Amino acid sequence: MGFFKSFFSARPASPEEEQQKNKQKNFDIFKYDGMRAQRMGRSDYAIKCFTEALALQEDFETMGYLVQAYMQTNHPEKARPLLERMAKLEPEHISTFLNLANVCFTLEDYPAMAEAARKAIAIEQGNAIAHFLLGKADNGLGNDLMCIANLTKAIALKDDFTEARLLRAEALIKMQQYKEATQDIDAILAKDCEDESALLLRGQIKEATGQAEAAEADFRQVTELNPFNEQAYLYLGQLYIGQKKLTEAIVLFDEAIELNPNFVKAYHERGRAKLLNGDKEGATEDMKKELELNPEEAEALNGEYRNQPGGIRQTDILGL
Repeated sequence: MGFFKSFFSARPASPEEEQQKNKQKNFDIFKYDGMRAQRMGRSDYAIKCFTEALALQEDFETMGYLVQAYMQTNHPEKARPLLERMAKLEPEHISTFLNLANVCFTLEDYPAMAEAARKAIAIEQGNAIAHFLLGKADNGLGNDLMCIANLTKAIALKDDFTEARLLRAEALIKMQQYKEATQDIDAILAKDCEDESALLLRGQIKEATGQAEAAEADFRQVTELNPFNEQAYLYLGQLYIGQKKLTEAIVLFDEAIELNPNFVKAYHERGRAKLLNGDKEGATEDMKKELELNPEEAEALNGEYRNQPGGIRQTDILGL
């Protein structure tokens, strides 16, 4: 009888157990409300929920959701300490270090990015993304040779790694290794003949090697494929300016500005073309518009311009 009596007589929960039960219940509510909010695109509310959940319980998965929400709302500086904490909690979790490397790239902290990438490689030597991120960090640090070496490892692990090939081609172009860069570009274009980044890089190589017409064709092709590719307009316009085709450059930048009235660099380059073409008034107007759209540059240059005859040093701002 004693056994059945103890079996059917539930022991009342202690105050500590009740408190822990309520704490777990509240944690679950906040966590899953945050997950629902995130799926609905309500990142702001998701952040509040995940933050409340983590105040109740340190949970690796919830930290990961909060990192995503911070990145979606453009707050990498808040995501970083969370990822660093996650790395301590589960030091063999490679995704944490890959995400940390990407966050450090956004924050332009290239030494920390390289460290995170190396830790990812230590966990998994054959991870192509980790080698790519290390190469990307080396690129940010100006270590061109190491950048190329690490990107080469990434490509050896994943032959169709387009991002790695593009970055390696950029690094090779900086070193004037045009033949090797062209091999990467050709490999990309063989799979996608309309890859805009590859076409722009090929155009840069053509321009650097004195093939202006071929460069113009590549830049022009990109503007036709994507009229909103600002870099294509800049490269093509700068090519025209270098060739003294000033009218063509001005018309091109007119088109670019019509597509995007806030295209700061287009105002700069059009102003430069106008000044070279003898239109000082037009150049000044473009310069004013550029500074209006980019007030930080205007503030930086104010001290210089104040003391110049006529109030504005057009040659400095227009790069002449």
